[in-house]
Amino acid sequence: MAFPTTRMRRLRSSPALRGLVRETELRADKLVLPLFVSQTAGEREPIEGMVGIERLPISAAVQEAREAAELGLGAVLLFGIPAEKDPEGSGAYDEEGVVQLALRAIKRELPELLVITDVCLCEYTTHGHCGVVREDGVLDNDETLELLARTALSHARAGADIVAPSDMMDGRVGAIRAELDSEGFSHIPILAYSAKFASAFYGPFREAAGSVPAFGDRRAYQMDPANGREAVREALLDVEEGADMVMVKPALAYGDLIRALARATRLPLAAYNVSGEYAMVKAAAAAGALDERAAVLEILTSLHRAGADIVITYHAKDAAKWLSQTA
Repeated sequence: MAFPTTRMRRLRSSPALRGLVRETELRADKLVLPLFVSQTAGEREPIEGMVGIERLPISAAVQEAREAAELGLGAVLLFGIPAEKDPEGSGAYDEEGVVQLALRAIKRELPELLVITDVCLCEYTTHGHCGVVREDGVLDNDETLELLARTALSHARAGADIVAPSDMMDGRVGAIRAELDSEGFSHIPILAYSAKFASAFYGPFREAAGSVPAFGDRRAYQMDPANGREAVREALLDVEEGADMVMVKPALAYGDLIRALARATRLPLAAYNVSGEYAMVKAAAAAGALDERAAVLEILTSLHRAGADIVITYHAKDAAKWLSQTA
């Protein structure tokens, strides 16, 4: 009788056998590349906390999108950095805003490439919060919903294939779904940031997008990292309101919730491998503490193994190149 360990050694005895029985297969078309598009940048601007990632003028965003398509990535995800900000974040829903302009430019050149847009106000508000803030300093959830719906609609009009609300306001998926449906965009899917945690891993992103809150923090509307059952409830509420896909953000410390949401919702699930997670790997690799290629591919594979159908990651281009070399 063959012992299980002996059997598995036989199945690992050659690369062909290992490939044949591999349970989780990482592919480039399951990866999404985030892009920071700046309305004021005249050229590419390096982001100090994110080696290899840049704030992009629209022309460079088109170039990055073209490279993403050539590498076989599944999509790009656009974040906008406006020329001006105001308390209501009006640049988010301006028909001539930076994301809207970038969308049109990318779609003119690459009509087949899937483009996802982040729907939030934090990059556009002077106070850096994700919605309208009242005079007493409290965020007004209901007033924010109208602006988020207007933002999603403006993105759809400009050519977005998927809209992704990341604000964590109560009821925002339903408000966006109703707005899109009423304006003839019922075919546009919503990827909801359903389980977005008040995480320590967002620091480099906030530098990149210029969205550090001017006061307080986002713990009143982003989730407590200690609450797993709440994450499932939030995701199921988004599904009821019309979400077509759900997301867990961040990724590395939340594999249990990736698995839980995948089972609970039975919808396509995205995991966002966020800026701080990217920066940690880059720093460790630069220090010679680990092999970057091996670490990145292991991380991304683990997220798929946990249940993520889609991984949003700043490593996407490098990962696609590495995967093509091993194919």
